[in-house]
This record gives sequence, C-alpha cells and structure tokens, in this order.
Amino acid sequence: MTRQDGGQAADRLAPVLRPVRAGGGFEEALEQILQIVRLGLVGEGERLPSERELAERLHISRVTLREVLKVLQDQGLVESRRGRYGGTFVRARAGRIRTAAAGTDELRRRIASVDVEDTLRFREVLEVGAAGLCAAHGLDAGQRERLRAALEATHEAPLADYRRRDTLFHLTLAELSGSPSLAAQYAAVRATVNDLLDCIPLLVRNLEHSQLQHAALTEAVLEGDADAAREVMREHCCGTAALLRGFLA
Repeated sequence: MTRQDGGQAADRLAPVLRPVRAGGGFEEALEQILQIVRLGLVGEGERLPSERELAERLHISRVTLREVLKVLQDQGLVESRRGRYGGTFVRARAGRIRTAAAGTDELRRRIASVDVEDTLRFREVLEVGAAGLCAAHGLDAGQRERLRAALEATHEAPLADYRRRDTLFHLTLAELSGSPSLAAQYAAVRATVNDLLDCIPLLVRNLEHSQLQHAALTEAVLEGDADAAREVMREHCCGTAALLRGFLA
C-alpha cells in the first residue's frame, strides 16, 4: 500500500468497516474509524479511503462522515491535506511511551476502565476459534497466499512497525475464518489489547518466540490440522496475557 493511495487499504478494512445501524450512524462510524486507526489498518502517514468510499461502506451521509473526521482531527489522530494527492491521513502518534516506568504508569491508567481478564479471555476464545475454523474448513489458493503474505510481512517488519504487522496477521486469520461476526468482534477486542500493549516495551526475545508460533500456526492451518492450530494459538494468546500480567504485577 502506498502513502498516496488510500484505496488500496480498503481490502484490509473488511473486518472493521460495515454498515452502521439506523439511529447510531455517527457513534458507530466514529467507533469503526477509530478502530482502523488504533489497529494500524491504515498506517501512520497513510491515507484513509476517500470520503465517498467510506460513506458508502458505512451507509452514512458524507455530512455525517465529515463530522466524524472532524472529531478525529480535533483529537490529533488524522489530518486533512489538499491538492492532487490530498485526503485524510493518519498522523504519527505523539508522545510515544519512551521508558518502561512511564509505560507502566500509562498501562495502569488505561486498565482502570478495562476488565483486562475478560478482554484477554475473550481474545483467546476468538483467536483459537478462528485458527481452528481456518484449518478445519481449509483455505483456497488465494486465501493461502494471503496468510503466507501476512506472515512474511511480520518477518520483514522493522521493530517500530512490528505490532502493526502482527495485528494485520491476526486480523487476516480472523477474516479467513469465514465468519464476518467473529472478525468484527476480534477487531474490537484487538484494539483494546493493542492499547495495553502500546504501553509496554517490545522485548526482542518475546518477538522471536512469537514469530516461531506464527510460523507453526500458519503451517498447521495450511496443513488442515485444526487441533494443532488451536493449541498453538492458545499458547500464543497465553504468552501475551502473561506478558501483560507481568507488567501489571
């Protein structure tokens, strides 16, 4: 995906973007676009899909959409640019956590309004279920290539972009499960998990272990071994949960 072509990002957005319910257009549209930004589905410096495309996919008016984008601009999450290559772009996050101590303080602040155990358990249920479904039902050639490409992207990711690529890998698996409802629920819970993970340092040893699990998971799915896929994913989720609990202790 190029920094100028937000249209290419549209395929990534399927787990999140969906028609909003009547009567809740503004709030639900804001929630969905916030998820796109928080999950890194459109990366920092990249352009969101056009207003017309977003309005059509959300089933809202462009007036309502502009109100949503105005809120995101006021929060410093996106910026509007004019000209031939203009549009709405995701801004780089300001004030990133630099130290473990500051990160722990921020983590404690964020969990004040989050049931961490419920979030982590729900994430595990969704992830394990998605892995099992992908392996049990099988993937066609195009889907298999998508999963391999998502895995390869995590291998090639620079440290600063690793968590975004990791998120995209897991979202790909959720989407390939064949259940749009599961994918949508996973996108929501993953956004909450990412808010917590952003407050703790990236540990190289942990990332190396995660990559081995990603590879084993992909192999199990492609081989149609549902039991192995579920078990690897369960171990993977437990590792993330243990890491967060460690920083909370």
